[in-house]
Amino acid sequence: MPFSFHSVYEHQRDETNACKPNTQHLLFRLADVFMRTWDLGFTSFGGPPVHFQILHQRFVESKGGYAAWVSDQTYHEVFAVSQALPGPASTKMLFNLVMYHAGLVCAIFAFFLWSLPGALGMFLLSIGVGKIGEVLPGPVYGLLSGLNASTVGIIALAAVQLGTKAITDPLSRILVIFGACAGLCYTALWYFPALVGIGGVIAVIWDLYLSRAINKLLAKQRQKRTNLQRAAEENLEDTTTSSIPLQNMTASESSQRRTATPSTQDPPSKTSVTNTETANEITLQTPDHQDHTYTFSLYPSLAIIIIFFASFALFLPLRGVISPPPVVLNLFTNMYLAGTIIFGGGPVVIPLLREYTVQPGWVSSRDFLIGLAIIQAFPGPNFNFAVYLGALGVKSAGVTGFVGAMLGFFGIFVPGLTLSVGVAGIWQKLRTKAAVASVLRGINATAVGLVFTAVYRLWEIGYLTPDAGRGKSLANDPWWVVVAAVTYSGSAWFRIPPALAVLMGAVLGLCWYGVAGQRILGL
Repeated sequence: MPFSFHSVYEHQRDETNACKPNTQHLLFRLADVFMRTWDLGFTSFGGPPVHFQILHQRFVESKGGYAAWVSDQTYHEVFAVSQALPGPASTKMLFNLVMYHAGLVCAIFAFFLWSLPGALGMFLLSIGVGKIGEVLPGPVYGLLSGLNASTVGIIALAAVQLGTKAITDPLSRILVIFGACAGLCYTALWYFPALVGIGGVIAVIWDLYLSRAINKLLAKQRQKRTNLQRAAEENLEDTTTSSIPLQNMTASESSQRRTATPSTQDPPSKTSVTNTETANEITLQTPDHQDHTYTFSLYPSLAIIIIFFASFALFLPLRGVISPPPVVLNLFTNMYLAGTIIFGGGPVVIPLLREYTVQPGWVSSRDFLIGLAIIQAFPGPNFNFAVYLGALGVKSAGVTGFVGAMLGFFGIFVPGLTLSVGVAGIWQKLRTKAAVASVLRGINATAVGLVFTAVYRLWEIGYLTPDAGRGKSLANDPWWVVVAAVTYSGSAWFRIPPALAVLMGAVLGLCWYGVAGQRILGL
């Protein structure tokens, strides 16, 4: 088909192209992707839950007369892959949708359209923050404290919503509580990845071994009780037979056997259902054929995954060999590690990024809180926060902020996207394995627990004052408790968009400063 924007437009509105890959030449496919995704990086506020809704409306429901890119079934398949892998969930979702429709090159192009507007905004913010003095203008303290308080409300709501989805049985409930409590008790660079890994191991052991052994033991006990009850009833029947008139014996025996004979099969316990059954159910629901023209075959997919983990294994020892390691290498390795081990998206990455940038002294706690407050009001992925932290983190080493921003950007995004490319080719086979499903279940449940940890840690440092560079607890002023509560309830019960809720928190922070802030802050 000859290329022109009009021909691309006609192709997009042709219903015969619905749910089919675009097999035109590369320039045509790039134009197709650009016309369908160029605005998402400027208009997608609200974080992953809202992003998923936007992507479903655009590429499945296809409002406005456009042909759908994928079917609803394929969308949910992509959603499963995005949730199962580390990194920014909504970014991986868009990346995989475009890759299924138009190929890897177009997916990379769409990724930059999606992420660069917010990344550029965060880089410019880092330049401004780097030039401000130790003491901010008075209204800024109220503004940022209001943003932080409303962010706590939004993340608390995200924690509750993620917990509701992650908790499917007693084990997942225990793992969520384990992740939350353990995350509060200790802090170190290795600690959060270790917790997530422990959660996956516990789920595998329970699903594939302990639960089955316990269920067999309970079944034997139930069978033993059944046999004892049956023997007792037979003895009772023998002793009463002689006293029953002959004409009533047949009716009596029939009645006793109907009422006393137990079922040969007890109903399964609710706790006996593991991810083995879940995987089998998913397999039955999967269509016989899905047209994924642009996904890699098995061996190239495995090669991509192996090369990725080889690179991951290279950076960590390299940092240990070089003494002392350069700040640039340290920063990139920390971002690469965060992008590799984070399940659950933005809310989970916040406490980890704080440990990886504030604890070493590269970014001050105040600057971290400023960026955290602003990123909530930016469109696109929240992982763009790494751009801001990278730009500020390398200044202590005399490196330009642009280099740090690039290291943060690629370090945080590349792991999840690379694994998405590799796993997309083998997911149909991989997803039906009981061990894999159990590992992912444990990892996700533990990661959700870490979101609750993020709520607490941000609560403890969200109130900014001139004399507290690390921030104070929001509980020090009841007004911030009100702001967090109003943000939470507004988003949860009245469906206020998160971006609007955060903006409302900023306004309430300015109101606080106008009424009482000058006196409290001593400005």
